[in-house]
Amino acid sequence: MLSLLYQEGPSTKGIFRRSGSAKTFKELKEKLDSGNEVDLAHESIFVTASLFKDFLRNIPGSILSSQLCDKWVSVLDQGNNEEKIKSIQRLIELLPRANVVLLRYIFGVLHGIEMRSEENQMNAFNLAVCIAPSLLWPPVSSTPDIESEFIKKISSLVQFLIENCCRIFGDEITSLFGEI
Repeated sequence: MLSLLYQEGPSTKGIFRRSGSAKTFKELKEKLDSGNEVDLAHESIFVTASLFKDFLRNIPGSILSSQLCDKWVSVLDQGNNEEKIKSIQRLIELLPRANVVLLRYIFGVLHGIEMRSEENQMNAFNLAVCIAPSLLWPPVSSTPDIESEFIKKISSLVQFLIENCCRIFGDEITSLFGEI
């Protein structure tokens, strides 16, 4: 999924914003969930993006770890950009290795899409609004008002992560997929 999103996302207007066919999404999700081989290359990239967001939403405790939720939310309240980046790097070190590897690929994809935002209309802000709710959620449910405020904060954090991903994850993030 990430490879397809890396290839097609930068040239796809509204990637992660638009959803594909609900029927196709449901059929492919059932196939994936049952362990069947699925060839996404012949499917709509919007269905692939929806499947990927669904996959992220189903990671137990979220990819950024709901246990660290308060720390993630408070990162942007800290000093200058350099201090924020250092805090983010410290939080990333607390995550399981599998989460860190996946995060690097996710932000490699998001960076590639954001670099061509003139073409796809998905700048860091737009990407963050679409993907942030799939990356982190609070460990306990809350009122709609608190949840809305939380989503705004997480979206700002994800926007910062996209805009600074090379400094956070290293410059090699731009070549994780090699020459496709």
